Amino acid sequence: MSESVRVMLVDDHPVYRDGLAALLGSLPGVEVAGTAGDGLEAVERARELQPDVVVMDVQMPRLDGIEATRRIVADSPHIGVVVLTMAEQDQTLFAAMRAGARGYLLKGANQAEILRAITAVAQGEAIFGPAVARRVTEFFAATPAPDGDPFPQLTAREREILALVAAGRSNPQIAAELYLSPKTVRNNVSNIFAKLHVADRAEAIVQARTAGLG
Repeated sequence: MSESVRVMLVDDHPVYRDGLAALLGSLPGVEVAGTAGDGLEAVERARELQPDVVVMDVQMPRLDGIEATRRIVADSPHIGVVVLTMAEQDQTLFAAMRAGARGYLLKGANQAEILRAITAVAQGEAIFGPAVARRVTEFFAATPAPDGDPFPQLTAREREILALVAAGRSNPQIAAELYLSPKTVRNNVSNIFAKLHVADRAEAIVQARTAGLG
């Protein structure tokens, strides 16, 4: 990206939060815009600072990270939220996705994984750490696909692109794979979101994988 990604860090453990701030602040292309120590403060600071990405813990006092994510995304839909947590449970993962998080990493993710997630989410993509991606894949693999066409409202091209989105492909990867222009892919993805009544890529992935795509 040509400009630095402005990131806000939210964690109730000051040692971890300050350490992560120091780490990210030392990386090229990242600017730490601010920090917060709980969910309520995160909502207030996000409204004030308008960062590109919020890196959000889940278990925090006053307001948990799931509800904080929901409020931030409702107030500022352009802000991408990456959940960074110790919580591995499927219910927490899917609650975060329903709240509007576009990324989900487990604490213990290395510097490259965190940077990749922040950069991808800032560009409008959805991303999950390797361990989380396996859990998502296993969950939907165990869910039987419904009979018939699950998305009759989509064109054949839109269904093809949705399947690739569900498989975790980014827009540039889809464009290269289908020999389409990036603009054509972006337009199709926007049409898919509108037809599925979803707000972002994460919600589209949930619907598509529930239907057996990806």
